[in-house]
Amino acid sequence: MKKIKITIAQANQRLDRFMAETLKDFSRSHVQKLVKCGEVLVNGKISTPHYSLKENDAITIKSTKVEAEKKEKTPALVAPEIEIISDADEYLVVNKPAGLVVHGAAHITEPTLIEEILKKYPQISKIGEDPDRPGIMHRLDKDVSGLMVIAKTQDAFDNLKKQFQARTMDKEYIGLVRGQLKKDSDIINFPIERSTSGHKMAAKPATTKGERSEAGKTAVTEFSVIKKFINYTLLRIKIKTGRTHQIRAHMAAYGHPIVGDSLYGTPTTKTQDRKLGMKRNFLFAYKLGFTDTKGAKQIFEISTPEELEKILKKIK
Repeated sequence: MKKIKITIAQANQRLDRFMAETLKDFSRSHVQKLVKCGEVLVNGKISTPHYSLKENDAITIKSTKVEAEKKEKTPALVAPEIEIISDADEYLVVNKPAGLVVHGAAHITEPTLIEEILKKYPQISKIGEDPDRPGIMHRLDKDVSGLMVIAKTQDAFDNLKKQFQARTMDKEYIGLVRGQLKKDSDIINFPIERSTSGHKMAAKPATTKGERSEAGKTAVTEFSVIKKFINYTLLRIKIKTGRTHQIRAHMAAYGHPIVGDSLYGTPTTKTQDRKLGMKRNFLFAYKLGFTDTKGAKQIFEISTPEELEKILKKIK
């Protein structure tokens, strides 16, 4: 075990960068895993790789081994095929299949989207700000499919990052929810924070008096009805913010959970999902638009996945 006290000269830099300089025999990616696994502590607590160091911070290096790295990926787990929608000089647009995680983490031992992409485009490994997520601009939940853009150059990464920060990216989803909605369109403006139980996020609707919760981060979701069924509604959904599980948490809090969502559904909806044969969430990113580095607007759309089309033929 090694301890380091941060001096004024060492302050104001990212923890992972400082540790990569300190542990010269290890890559920055390895150092980030050490931090995430709790092998590197800040003031006795688990931190994040991008934590900004402060004078007198106490760094504790418990170990330089990452246990998760010793676990081999299960040979039976094979990544589903990834459809390349556009292979431009500065970016890739892919159709991520459901069942595939976007990028790795210390606890993940299954194939990931970025691992599969790097097999064909190894140059992307140097793009971006996080070695664990090279070229990745945004993500989709494991059981959500659809369009994603991946930067192939640093200029493209910086350009796309600005658009995500300015919320000028055009991202639209199609989702099937439980029940018939009273409104043909609406804006859900429920703050979101991490739930105290499990891996869920908690959306905070206004009280019966119309008072909004001050807890959580601002999250805005717009929807419009595409088609109404007896017990279901097909929606076009657009998010103004990009919070974790935003659409799923918002629709559940709105009283109409996404069909197939085992995390935010109720015992009743989960039973109904099994009867329908749902093996994923009925949610996919069908449209993606952005401006490339030359200033040209790029817009991509995909059709409904075959397995979800079959579900639409089953329901009433």
